[in-house]
Amino acid sequence: MFFRSVATAFFAFTALPAAAACVGESYLDRMTPDQQAQLSAAVEGMPYAEGLTWTATKEDASITVVGTMHIYDPRLEDLRADLADTIASADLVMLEATPKEEAELQNLIATDPSRLFIVDGPTLPDLLDEDTWQMIAAAASERGIPSFMAAKMQPWYLSLTLAVPSCAMSDMLAGVRGLDHMIIEDAEAAGVPMQAVEPYTTLFDLFKDDSFDEQVDMLRVNMLVPELQEQMFVAMLDRYFAEDIGRLWEMSRIAMSDVPDLDPAEATTMFDEMEESLLNTRNRNWIPVITEASETFDDIVVAVGAGHLIGEEGVLQLLENEGWAISRLN
Repeated sequence: MFFRSVATAFFAFTALPAAAACVGESYLDRMTPDQQAQLSAAVEGMPYAEGLTWTATKEDASITVVGTMHIYDPRLEDLRADLADTIASADLVMLEATPKEEAELQNLIATDPSRLFIVDGPTLPDLLDEDTWQMIAAAASERGIPSFMAAKMQPWYLSLTLAVPSCAMSDMLAGVRGLDHMIIEDAEAAGVPMQAVEPYTTLFDLFKDDSFDEQVDMLRVNMLVPELQEQMFVAMLDRYFAEDIGRLWEMSRIAMSDVPDLDPAEATTMFDEMEESLLNTRNRNWIPVITEASETFDDIVVAVGAGHLIGEEGVLQLLENEGWAISRLN
């Protein structure tokens, strides 16, 4: 649904656009006292709820873990500068996707456009009621996507795209990238090898079990809350640079209750399922990959979306469970 798309946009391996142009009211400012109390309770005692840069050490191996943001903001430049020497001296940099995976993904889309587009049969205007389609077409147009192109997008892909507020799309179209790609550029400049922590098809796999109707439902809900989208982007940026990642994530969970016509129990179930597939399962899958790399390389940088660092199922806690000693940097 809506926040699954937002979370995917922030924490999946695909890089999405700058949201620096999204200014105004923060979702945190519109939360009720009860929601604020719920948020504070949710992050109390959460492992590794705060912090963006950490070290994990075990015997002679050292891992620098960085919580990235896949969108651009000028404030990332300072973080990039702080990491420059660490990247340059590393034996290996691990990311959700390296240029190799990005090239493979582009090739897959070129050779199999059905991964993202409806290539046979009726398109979205034929499958949706007129009011819903017109609302979707207008939202796409605001983001620079022609209606004829939106009509042929797979619903999950269009939903993910429309989860990005129109205020953020100009930088996306300009190709501005986030911290992950800053790290890639610096690793390439220093000649440091890179490795992905997961296959390049991961994003597709997240949605492959969703029926067409489920994808359309996600798309419809996404259209109901454009104002909430922008408020969430403002709040997420604020909390990221405050290194308050646990609060950022739990804020998204609470915001589900503000989506119109969405049953609270259904909202909770959807968010839990999204969290398990988008974060927890992937985190567990990454640990053996990181561990194996540490057996060959003594000094590793692991740079992944900041949402992957937090909680009992976060990368940091999972590494600690495997005997790594974790310390926060700066």
